[in-house]
Amino acid sequence: MSRGVSEDVVAMWEGLASRDAASRDAAMESLQQEMMRRVESIGPLPETPCSSSASHLNRVLARILMLSKRCPYGDVREKCIWLLRSIQDIGVRIPRPLGNGPSRFIPEKEILQVSKVDARTQSIFEEAFSLGHLDNISLVMGFHPQYLESFLRTQHYLLQMDGPLSLHYRHYIGIMAAARHQCSYLVNLHVNDFLQVGGDPKWLNGLEGAPQKLQALGELNKILAHRPWLLTKTHIESLLKAEENSWSLAELIHAVVLLTHYHSLASFTFGCGITPDIHTDGGHTFRPPSLSGYCVCDIANGNGALEEMLGNQQVRVAEVSGEVEVLMERMKQLQECRDEEEASQEEMTTRFEREKTESMLVATAEDEECVPSRDVSRHFEDPSYGYQDFSRRGEHVPTFRVQDYSWEDHGFSLVNRLYPDVGQLLDEKFQIAYNLTYNTMATHQGVDTSMLRRAIWNYIHCMFGIRYDDYDYGEINELLDRSFKVYIKTMVCSPEKTTKRMYESFWRQFQHSEKVHVNLLLMEARMQAELLYALRAITRYMT
Repeated sequence: MSRGVSEDVVAMWEGLASRDAASRDAAMESLQQEMMRRVESIGPLPETPCSSSASHLNRVLARILMLSKRCPYGDVREKCIWLLRSIQDIGVRIPRPLGNGPSRFIPEKEILQVSKVDARTQSIFEEAFSLGHLDNISLVMGFHPQYLESFLRTQHYLLQMDGPLSLHYRHYIGIMAAARHQCSYLVNLHVNDFLQVGGDPKWLNGLEGAPQKLQALGELNKILAHRPWLLTKTHIESLLKAEENSWSLAELIHAVVLLTHYHSLASFTFGCGITPDIHTDGGHTFRPPSLSGYCVCDIANGNGALEEMLGNQQVRVAEVSGEVEVLMERMKQLQECRDEEEASQEEMTTRFEREKTESMLVATAEDEECVPSRDVSRHFEDPSYGYQDFSRRGEHVPTFRVQDYSWEDHGFSLVNRLYPDVGQLLDEKFQIAYNLTYNTMATHQGVDTSMLRRAIWNYIHCMFGIRYDDYDYGEINELLDRSFKVYIKTMVCSPEKTTKRMYESFWRQFQHSEKVHVNLLLMEARMQAELLYALRAITRYMT
C-alpha cells in the first residue's frame, strides 16, 4: 500500500474528529468511497489475512468499529455502523468488540454511554477525541467530569506541549514507567504513540536498544515505582553529572513528572479493571460469535449458573446492609471526640508509627508472584525488584515529615520554576481529586465526606512513610476496614495483582462512581508521594 493512501486515511480520521459537521460529512464520504474501493480490490478475505493489504484493511475495519461505538458524534457512529454492514454484505468478515465495555469490574451500562452524557462531559469527550485520546481510561474517569478535564489537560501538556524533552523521549519514558507494573494497556498505547512521532523501532526491542541517557533513567524509575524513600541526592547527581549523556535539571523534572504520572496511572488502570481499547489488540475479534451468543466453554466454566449467582448476591447484600450506616456513625463519633479532646503530640507520633508499621504488615493480593511477560519486561531492568514489606525483614521506612518538605511549600514552586505551568496543572489536579465530593455515601445525601477522604489520602502517604503532624492516625483504623486496606495496598504498591474480587470486596454498598472516585484519590495520593521523595532529593542536590 502506498504511503499516500495511508496519509489520506489519517486525514480522514482527523476529519471525523472535527467539531464541524460539514467536515465530518466530507471525511465520512471519503472514508466510505476509500473502503469500498479497497474491499473490492482485495476481494473476499481469508480467515487469517496473509497479505499486507488484508491485514491493513482489518486494522482500518477495527478503527471503524471503534468509531461506531466510541465516537462522541452520533452522525459518525450511525454512518460507521452502516458502513460496516455494507462491507459485511459484500462478504467481508467484520470485527466485533471483545469483552463488556471499558472495564472488567464495572458493567458497561453504568459507565457513561458516549451517546447519553450531559453537555459538559460531551464537550470534554469531543476535545479528548479530537486529540486522539478518548480511550477506556477517559470513559471510566467520565464518572467525574471535573477531574477528567483536569487530568486530560495535564496529560496533554506533558506529552504534546512545549517542554524540555522531545516527543519520542516522553512516550518512551511512559513505556518504561508503565512496564514497571507490567501494565500492557499503557505500554501498548505509548508504543503506538512513540512510533507515530517518529521514534526508532529498535528502542522497542528492549531498554538496552535505547540511548544510554534513557537507560540511565532505569534506576530512578525502579526506585520511584517501588521504594521511593530510598531515593537520595546521589541518584540525582549521577544523572545530572554523567560524563556523557547527562540530564539537565529541566529535563529531569519533566522525566520525574512523567514517571510518577504513569506509575500512578498504572494503579488506576488495574484498580478499575480497564480493558483494551476496541481498535487495539485484545479489544476486538474477527471470529463470528458462538451460536446464540452462548459458548460451550461458558457451560463448562459454570457461567450459565445464573440462578446460583443471583442467590449468592442476595446473601451478600443481606450481609453488608448497614455497612454504610456503621461507617457514618463512626465518622460522627470521631468528629465528636475531635471536638472534645485533642491527643498530645507524643500520642499522635505513636499512633502514626503504629499505623505505618501495621500498613507494612497488610498483605497484598493472595495470588502468586506475577511474572511479567517478555513483551513488557524488556522495557525495564531487574524485574524482581518490587515493593517490599520492610518491617518483616527488620527494616524500616523512615518518616518523611510534611512539615519539613511539602508539595504546597516546596515541590510546587520547584516544578513550576523548572517546567513552567506544570506545577500549576498538577496542583489543580491534586486539589480536585482531594476535594471532589457530591456529599453522598451510597444512598445517603448531604454527607460531609471530608474526614473519609482525608483518611484514605493520609493512609496512602503513611504507607510511604509520609507524616502530617496535625493528623490523628487513630482515625484510619476506625474508618478503613481490612478488606479496604488490602485493596489500597495492592492497588498502590502492586497494582498488577488487583483482582475483581478485591474490587468487589470493599465498600460493597457503594456506587461504582464512588469506587472510581476512591481510585482517583489513590492514584493522585500515590503520585504526590513519589513526587515528594523525588523533588526533595533534587532540592538536596541543588542546595
